[in-house]
Amino acid sequence: MAQWEGKAKGTPLGYKIFIFFIKNLGLNAAYSVLVFVAAYYFVFSYGTTKTSYYFYNKRLKQSAFKSVLSVYKNYFVFGQTLIDRTAISFGLKRKFEFTYDGKEKIQRLLEKREGGVVFSAHVGSFNIARYFFDEFDMTDTGVNLIVTDQENEQIKQYVGAVSTDTTMKFIVIKEDMSHIFEMNDALVNGEVIIFAADRYVEGIQYLEHEFFEKPVKFPSGPYKLAARKKKPILFMYIMKGSGRQYNLYAREPEFSETSIKPSHVLREYVRNTEIMVKKYPLQWFNYYDYWDDLKP
Repeated sequence: MAQWEGKAKGTPLGYKIFIFFIKNLGLNAAYSVLVFVAAYYFVFSYGTTKTSYYFYNKRLKQSAFKSVLSVYKNYFVFGQTLIDRTAISFGLKRKFEFTYDGKEKIQRLLEKREGGVVFSAHVGSFNIARYFFDEFDMTDTGVNLIVTDQENEQIKQYVGAVSTDTTMKFIVIKEDMSHIFEMNDALVNGEVIIFAADRYVEGIQYLEHEFFEKPVKFPSGPYKLAARKKKPILFMYIMKGSGRQYNLYAREPEFSETSIKPSHVLREYVRNTEIMVKKYPLQWFNYYDYWDDLKP
């Protein structure tokens, strides 16, 4: 079964290039560069191109020709989300439109002040959640975004140094597992934690569930935590719409059981994530052999 190796698309040099174009030439000029950047990755990033092709062809059942087009478009859209995230961090949020589908669910979660677990995925742009949540009153309810160490370093070095203030906090996933205690403390204090729970790393405990017609391993920790703490649960996705629009979707689980187990939470997570990927197929940003489709 495939697992994520801790590497993410988007390099320090890439961020520097985006920042240069945004600062000196504007957003449209930065977007225009993506025509060539996407083509470069399509041709020379053979591994990710191949895994993306198999995702569209085998999992989404697209034709061979459409799958090839989808891979290129996927690179292009991913580049747009990086540019947009960088631009928003520069204080250019006013140039974007933010819409909410399920805003009342998030508001209710914050107003309860009981804490909560918000699941997202590496589809769309969950990393800009901080700018969506700044629209809410978080004076009495802390909100924590769970990020990997690599993501945190990128935020600090190439975004955070010039970003506008935000009330959202960050909990960094560490090798010594100390982030577990930080997450637990946050929930005990009635705070909300947000994290993407779709990537399995070799050596950790996992749960398995069919995802787009083939079993996939998911890290068991988030699902066990949500079931054990009995805190409110939401599934949240931030997807790029047309132009400079971003749409936040918040969904509540539909449990039929009275006693909630980790497998029940995972089942609902998979169901909601599949719906979102089908709605926005070009925003699947897991660039590795997620389903072991490339193995003989």
